[in-house]
Amino acid sequence: MKVLQRYLAAEIIRAVSFVLLAFLALFAFFDLMNELQAVGRGGYRLEHAFLYVLMGLPGYTYELMPIAALIGTIYVLAQLASRSEFTIMRVSSMSTLMAAGMLAKIGVVFAIITFLFGELISPKASELAEKLKLRVQGASISQEFRSGLWAKDVIRKNGATGEAIGSRFLNAREMRPDGQLQGVKIYEFDPNFHMTAIVTASRASYGGANTWRLEQVTETRFSTSASAQTGSIPDLTTAVSTNSMATRTLVSEITPDILAVLFADPDRMSAYDLSAYTKHLQENQQRTERYEIAFWKKVIYPFAVFVMMALALPFAYLHTRAGGVSLKIFSGIMIGVGFQLSNSLFSHLGLLNTWPALMTAITPSILFLMVAIAALWWVERH
Repeated sequence: MKVLQRYLAAEIIRAVSFVLLAFLALFAFFDLMNELQAVGRGGYRLEHAFLYVLMGLPGYTYELMPIAALIGTIYVLAQLASRSEFTIMRVSSMSTLMAAGMLAKIGVVFAIITFLFGELISPKASELAEKLKLRVQGASISQEFRSGLWAKDVIRKNGATGEAIGSRFLNAREMRPDGQLQGVKIYEFDPNFHMTAIVTASRASYGGANTWRLEQVTETRFSTSASAQTGSIPDLTTAVSTNSMATRTLVSEITPDILAVLFADPDRMSAYDLSAYTKHLQENQQRTERYEIAFWKKVIYPFAVFVMMALALPFAYLHTRAGGVSLKIFSGIMIGVGFQLSNSLFSHLGLLNTWPALMTAITPSILFLMVAIAALWWVERH
């Protein structure tokens, strides 16, 4: 069986690699055609378009790996069935369970590759690609928003840690690709949502360790006791104080990575970043459903490889008269497209109906696994 395992592994890995490369070439071509429209804007040239498309390929590798595993496995098993090799294997005491176990061992390799691309390579490559495009075009991340960029933060007693003593709303006119903020306005409130301060700055640069360096700062503070008075208008000279300073340090839980998430596609983020941003939203009492669903999809997606390979196994039991290799490959493509559509459909349904994030993410895989089990039961009976 070890010889048979190595034989199947070599054939399937070769077929899956070929299918994946074919898909990547196709998607790269379409992306390049789309990027040609942006060539000439600012300093964006053809070589930048090629580099941008190239850095997008890891994301496609992550998304297409289960489908490539499905089609590649179907092709190999269909070839074995057409040459009666699979029949000989069954006659040699290889049961369906043993065949499934062999495919599962091969699937571990593809699952690990999917995880590495989804968690490490693809998020970083996508981030670098967007920064490259913005930097070359001379654009900023928040240019398309009329009111700029908004984020909510918690004011704590001891910097970034300690007891919460208020809340803060940050507005920036622009966010540069390097994380620098332009045209910053900060509104601070006490626990009762009375405004305590308005801070404006021409720019803000992140210095690490949850600290921002504000430049050309104007700080207006409102007296809490004055704002609590009723009946008569307080003396404005005591109620409001304004200070101007060249620089000021701001301690905040908000980081450039968190701000960049506002414009990033959750499906292209790593599970670690999704978890960190979800925690930030929960602390600020904001909605987290979209990012929770994306997190669980990111965790579960590598295991979709096993589901796809299980769906491929029944094709080995179909005789040549039940359809040629081309028909089986076409069926595999349709199954893969159906799986991707189901993933997207359930993500939207879960978001609209507030279903539990884990159930929303895992349901398509469970449904397709049940189809695979039913198909195996049917071919065994017939």
